[in-house]
Amino acid sequence: MKFPTITPDALAALRARVGREVPRPEPYIEVATRDAIRHWAHGIGDRNPHWTAAGMAPPTILFAMDRIVSGYVGGLPGIHAMYGGTEFRWRRPIREGDRLVGTSSLLPLEEKPSQFARRAIKQTYRTTFVDDAGAVAADADSWCFRTERDTARERGRYAPVEPHRYSDAELARIRDAYRAESIRGATPRYWEDVKDGEPLPEIVKGPLTVTSIIAFVQGWGSLYVRAHGLAFDLFERHPALGIPNAFAVPEPPERVHWDDALARAVGVPAAYDYGPERVAWLGHIVTNWMGDAGVLARLAVQVRRHNLIGDTTWCRGRVRARGADGQVTLELQAVNQREETIAAGEATVALPRRLA
Repeated sequence: MKFPTITPDALAALRARVGREVPRPEPYIEVATRDAIRHWAHGIGDRNPHWTAAGMAPPTILFAMDRIVSGYVGGLPGIHAMYGGTEFRWRRPIREGDRLVGTSSLLPLEEKPSQFARRAIKQTYRTTFVDDAGAVAADADSWCFRTERDTARERGRYAPVEPHRYSDAELARIRDAYRAESIRGATPRYWEDVKDGEPLPEIVKGPLTVTSIIAFVQGWGSLYVRAHGLAFDLFERHPALGIPNAFAVPEPPERVHWDDALARAVGVPAAYDYGPERVAWLGHIVTNWMGDAGVLARLAVQVRRHNLIGDTTWCRGRVRARGADGQVTLELQAVNQREETIAAGEATVALPRRLA
């Protein structure tokens, strides 16, 4: 199977879209209902009862409320889009009943050298979420790297990886970590009590399975997964999205997340997770730490490596610095069982102050 290449004409056509508002794909959810909040929290493995009890949403539910912020890209037909990360900036918490509409525009393209595929086009969209009153609730920059699938496969940047076979002791360690997960909850974490360099309680995610990916998609909604006539409608509108499977039936490029053969065809050793899921995981460690009275103001995460089926992710963090007005900056990291950093970023939270 041969895939398209990045041509000067296709790149020029994409550059012509810079600064323009992007037609909005139909979102998975538009209103943060109680059900939507529960499904999102369950999809990312967030067991904090505060979300449904208090009618609040995990802040990263915005991924489920807009497909562009989740990595939906236009232009360069047939060129793979590798999600690279997101920076969220919240103006306020997301509450049950909020109807938020995202408006997106394409920022200037960046061409970067790539060890993975020799060259990559960084394609970034800025999305602004507005509520029914016309007020901005949040905005976000999300980016993907557009790479040639054949070039990535031929370069063989990633060596074959044998799926990890878990021992009883390793599974027991993971099970114990889930049991020991620390949720600050209703006990306030005061700004005055925070120390520079203080570690955040670690949380575990995984081992990643196709089942856990399905659980995430149930809360998130996916980019191009459609069924029956809707799938054929999609491929008729966007022929390059229909990649024939083993039965010559077109399926979307998202198949790389559960189909090892297609993942290898684009240069990855095996099927892997959705990048926004890891951003949400690092948001989860922050909300666990800050407590229900804290407010997540900013979360910026870069996806560094692929999180392969079978991998386990350990989410870690530490306090970088206390700022003014109750603000705290955190450093975040996601590491797999091979001690490879697969995502990294930072967050800014606002914590309550003790009364004088």
